[in-house]
Amino acid sequence: MDFELTDSQKEIVEGVRALCGRFPDEYWRGKDQRKEFPNEFYQAVAEAGYLGIAIPEEYGGSGLGITEGALVMKEVAYAGAMNAASSIHLGIFGLAPLIRHGSEEIKRRYLPRVISGQMHVSFAVTEPDAGNDITHIKTFARREGDYYIINGRKVFTTKAQEAHKMLLLTRTTPVEQVKKKTDGMTLFFADVDRNAIEVRELLKLGRHAVDTNMLFIDNLKVSAADLVGEEGRGFHTLLDGLNPERILIAAEAVGIGRSVVDRAVRYAKERIVFGRPIGQNQAIAHPLADAYAKLEVAELMMMKAAWLFDHNKPCGPEANIAKLRAAEAGFEACDRAVQTLGGYGYMQEYDVERFFRECRMLKIAPVSQEMVLNTISEHVLKLPRSY
Repeated sequence: MDFELTDSQKEIVEGVRALCGRFPDEYWRGKDQRKEFPNEFYQAVAEAGYLGIAIPEEYGGSGLGITEGALVMKEVAYAGAMNAASSIHLGIFGLAPLIRHGSEEIKRRYLPRVISGQMHVSFAVTEPDAGNDITHIKTFARREGDYYIINGRKVFTTKAQEAHKMLLLTRTTPVEQVKKKTDGMTLFFADVDRNAIEVRELLKLGRHAVDTNMLFIDNLKVSAADLVGEEGRGFHTLLDGLNPERILIAAEAVGIGRSVVDRAVRYAKERIVFGRPIGQNQAIAHPLADAYAKLEVAELMMMKAAWLFDHNKPCGPEANIAKLRAAEAGFEACDRAVQTLGGYGYMQEYDVERFFRECRMLKIAPVSQEMVLNTISEHVLKLPRSY
């Protein structure tokens, strides 16, 4: 096994790191406080070509893999936590279903505009009454000639305030009428038409610069040409985006964790109490060393899952485990950083409180830790399903 990054991968890391250096803590702190989308950062990432890192070259992308996408997201999260990562996250992982199953016309029309930063995209899957049980979504698409008329609700939809298009999962056959609950769902690359969709922002604990929303969809008209994959096979089409999402989330959690450990270590070296740096005390040093070790393990699992995905090998268990362990390791690192800084860790100007607030989300989104364990229990250990 070769754990060394290639020269091109090292160049990506160095390039992203240099770009992020133009957006210091003050930038992200201000965006979070003002609840203002980081347009300057988003455009800088687009201009550098990183939005298209995993999009094929024939559509204007770099044609690289999720491994390279994960390297980008780790550096982005290291610099700006989830406000930075979530602003570009979907453009890297979320288009996998479109790339693999979308029509040639859709890909040529829309992918270059996503890569250039002209088009924001949202992911509209979760519903208020369905949650993790995607098979019981109620948003319904009714065929009328060359169009579908869609009605329903979506929740926890990121960037819907900015989005022009959304990957929208619907039912086209009621769940009571299908043999398998995963059948009868259809995926669209639909317009976020404000005349047919009310986008209502939700107030949340952290990541204030990137909006989270409830969508009320009322007679949204979507062309049949915007269907992604086959009608009734939307769940299976969507799966091509789920594993890369878990891998990138893991990368972001690792990036956040590494950032706060570095901040805590610097503070522990500089903070003098009772005549010596507090980092000399094992009560400070050992938890930081433990946090570092857990992040190292999580990163290895994340890179393994990314390698498997990029080599077209099954990676569901690995992607889920990477997300599980990275979310835990990232959050523990944030908690330890706050504790190391003490009262200053609770203050906004020291930034670790912002990383702490934002990292907590990764234990519940895009899938909860409990549901990951359910997946491993059922599909890896072959234990009876509990739900």
